[in-house]
Amino acid sequence: MTRTLHTFHGGLHLPEHKAESTGRPIAVAPVPRVLVIPVQQHIGQPAKPVVQVGERVLKGQMIAQAEGYVSVPAHASSSGVVVAVEERPVPHPSGLNALCVVIETDGRDEAVDFVPMPDWLKEDPSHLRNRVRDAGIVGLGGAGFPSYVKLNPGPRTVVDTLIINGAECEPYITADDMLMRERTDEVIGGVRIMIHALQARSCVIAVEDNKPEAFAALGEALKRSGRSDIELVQVPTRYPTGGEKQLIKVVTGKEVPSAGLPIAIGVVVQNVATAAAVYRAIERGEPLITRIVTVTGGAVARPQNLEVRIGTPVADLLEFAGGLKIEPERLVLGGPMMGITLQSRDVPITKTAGCVLAPVAGELGERGPTRACIRCGACAEACPMSLLPQQLYWHARAKDFDKAQDYKLFDCIECGCCSYVCPSNLPLVQFFRFAKTSVWAQEREKKKADRARERHEFRQARIEAEKAEREARLKKKAAADAEGAASPDDAKKAAIQAALERAKAKKAAAAAAGDSEQ
Repeated sequence: MTRTLHTFHGGLHLPEHKAESTGRPIAVAPVPRVLVIPVQQHIGQPAKPVVQVGERVLKGQMIAQAEGYVSVPAHASSSGVVVAVEERPVPHPSGLNALCVVIETDGRDEAVDFVPMPDWLKEDPSHLRNRVRDAGIVGLGGAGFPSYVKLNPGPRTVVDTLIINGAECEPYITADDMLMRERTDEVIGGVRIMIHALQARSCVIAVEDNKPEAFAALGEALKRSGRSDIELVQVPTRYPTGGEKQLIKVVTGKEVPSAGLPIAIGVVVQNVATAAAVYRAIERGEPLITRIVTVTGGAVARPQNLEVRIGTPVADLLEFAGGLKIEPERLVLGGPMMGITLQSRDVPITKTAGCVLAPVAGELGERGPTRACIRCGACAEACPMSLLPQQLYWHARAKDFDKAQDYKLFDCIECGCCSYVCPSNLPLVQFFRFAKTSVWAQEREKKKADRARERHEFRQARIEAEKAEREARLKKKAAADAEGAASPDDAKKAAIQAALERAKAKKAAAAAAGDSEQ
């Protein structure tokens, strides 16, 4: 039975530029001289370094442990000596530094003893989730959400459909395509493990129809696996089909509620590269220390896909890909639609870095001067989330963040469709990011203020309680003193009265004795 596919609102058909990097097989990049491994490569709490400067580490050794529920550890991707635990430039739109563990590799590439879990079908799903967490696996499609959290829907939640995302819809990026072509058994093996971990009722692997080689390779791998419960479908090529909510709509026809999660409608989405990482963690005991990265763009001498150690500087990848033929217009980490411009070539490859793009001048299109919005509505037509980017832009620009949230600011997936079609060349996505960041900052400040107020109120209540307790003790002591002790005059009068009473009694006794003698 052929699955009925659906469509989502908006989206674009973009120049693909994928053939440039698929003409060569995946190559293994050499171990760099220095690895720079950020302790936060995921959504959630940063990991906490557990190694010291001067310490020798092995490949696969944990160098930063998870802190909190939404957090995963980081591991050394080769052996060497820790030469610094300090802030270094990292891939981020702000260009700011972040805490990193810096390892000077020793060329030995010695590893810890990896402990596989070959009988994983006999294991409780919770054990698989813990192994995935310990391996430091996050969503490799770009979001970086800790994978073990998505593999834990809760004891009373039924996962109706597990969708494996092989769309890879953004131009230039082909890392997932080549992974599906060349390492299909790892992908299918990881899918089987995730089905067991989620106890999912069904599973669909979705691949865009511009990847026929990957689709055919997965089909053959499924035949070899003997699994008839995993459905393989081709979805139309349309950006951003690879977006989580868009892919769910295409495959199932269901819509994720605004500000909701896919699990609310019984769906979990995982990337094909994440599936392969899960396979390696369970079947081989390997933590996430490498990933496939597309190195491409008109300035690159040999565009190709490389298996890269996490922490490898971008400059090393460019060199291994033959270097740059000419100076690029800029360097982009990610694709042309959702990638970020790099401020330095020394920034490291992280778990979420799927592409290094080095375009020549004009390759990504010429953007003219920014003009006033002409209210054409093209942005709303292109928006895959059915938002009103024009309204969001006005409120974000005016810093009216409450109003922007009324227009579902946080439903924006920052795909860039609105900016791409805007005839006025407005930097719409940048304004939306600015608004989101501002709202998050306000929320953090509000929480800090609330905590400070609570601490102040608690302190005042404690001081008042101590004061009341002290006053009560003083009153009680005064009352006790009043009851138990007389004044000096009263004591003197009482002593005189007692003496008079004794004299009177003595006199009476003497009189009585005289009478008896007579």
